[in-house]
Amino acid sequence: MTMLLAAALVFIAMHLLVAGTRLRDIITTAIGEGVYLGLFSLASVAAIAWLAISYRAALASADNVVLFDLGSAVRDVAIPITLFAFLIGVPGLMTANPTAVGQLSAATRENSVRGILRITRHPFLWGVALWSLFHLSATGDLASVLLFGSLLILSVLGTFSIDAKRRRKLGEQWDAFAGRTSNVPFAAIAAGRNVFNAREYFDWRFFAALAIYVVALFAHARVIGVSPFPGG
Repeated sequence: MTMLLAAALVFIAMHLLVAGTRLRDIITTAIGEGVYLGLFSLASVAAIAWLAISYRAALASADNVVLFDLGSAVRDVAIPITLFAFLIGVPGLMTANPTAVGQLSAATRENSVRGILRITRHPFLWGVALWSLFHLSATGDLASVLLFGSLLILSVLGTFSIDAKRRRKLGEQWDAFAGRTSNVPFAAIAAGRNVFNAREYFDWRFFAALAIYVVALFAHARVIGVSPFPGG
């Protein structure tokens, strides 16, 4: 359990105390943006592998006590909740977005705010946050709380960290983009700063996300060992 906690803390610290701060600016000035991104990508992959290995070991540990059990009703809503997470997160990976790595120029493009970005400028992170929150609620054991809790914290706080980093980098261009979008899903639409466009959202990205979700849904029991369907 100690290794899982250490892996979770390192993973969070890498992103919130380095990647999203002025320390990153200092490092990139010293070694260059490309070198930094390469090293950080390698470190991120290593940290994710450490998390996964530590989690599997922690699940089998005698220290993995059950902290809470919210009942089968929570677990039975797995399909609609995780579907929504996929339909937010996956299209976000397929859309040009200045909040993503290497896509700063997207902020200056004409019609830069479209599709999923009308809902939130951080679609992938909010998809991960919703996915993590569900798994945290549906499991309740210490190992799962550490893993999914760390992912939830990083996803939510990461949105604010990226906003601050992009504001420092892009200045007025970022302010213009941020003014037409929102961090919290649907907030810009609710405030009248944007409108939902069904034609933009229900394009090939939506159906790609749906296909990926169906594959993940039916592979879950075989790969993870737990059925996501009500009653198992």
